[in-house]
Amino acid sequence: MTIDRFSQDISLTDEIADIIRERILNGRYSIGEKIIEAPLANELRVSRTPIRQAFKKLESEGLVENIPNRGSFAKGFTKRDIQDIYEVRKALEALAIEWAAERISEEDISKLEEIVELMEFYTVKKNFEKIMEANKSFHETIYKASESRFMSQILRSYQNYVQQARRTTVYETDYLVGILNEHKAILGAMRKRNAKEAIKLTNQHLDNSRKRTESKWKRLV
Repeated sequence: MTIDRFSQDISLTDEIADIIRERILNGRYSIGEKIIEAPLANELRVSRTPIRQAFKKLESEGLVENIPNRGSFAKGFTKRDIQDIYEVRKALEALAIEWAAERISEEDISKLEEIVELMEFYTVKKNFEKIMEANKSFHETIYKASESRFMSQILRSYQNYVQQARRTTVYETDYLVGILNEHKAILGAMRKRNAKEAIKLTNQHLDNSRKRTESKWKRLV
């Protein structure tokens, strides 16, 4: 693939990082494979400097390993990584939901309702990308409602890892109604300010989300 030009909306480094990230996550660069600067720079028609900067960005995400005097190697996510990410997120999200159930405003409830309505619309349309965006917005609204900036920041970072892990994993059509219903159930518990029920339902949702990711990403080891 040859890239003719890059978007002006994001930095060159970020756009190159996006390309490399997608290739790692969809298996074009296998785990442990060396990613060589020169052919990549030629393909993307850029100098090696933004390539190296992109490697550093991806190293901070855990997707690339830079080894002195050897080069940069694809790491990707293993099955164990995915399990760990979800388990840590479940533990933290339980506390965030407990706080949110006590503190959530009517405005935030209304926002959750709007997000679920959008999710239902995009479920009918089978628009996977928009469903993922709505899913992220739903959880971030709950994080915000916890009124803990620190908790919200941590959980957003874990959610970003999850998004990266399944970025190139499309939902099976059969999953869409289940995903929608899981969010409707969580919304119902939040309406009642029932923290115990909301935590239980969110744990079930995250467990199902992990299973869906793993079932579609067969190359995980």
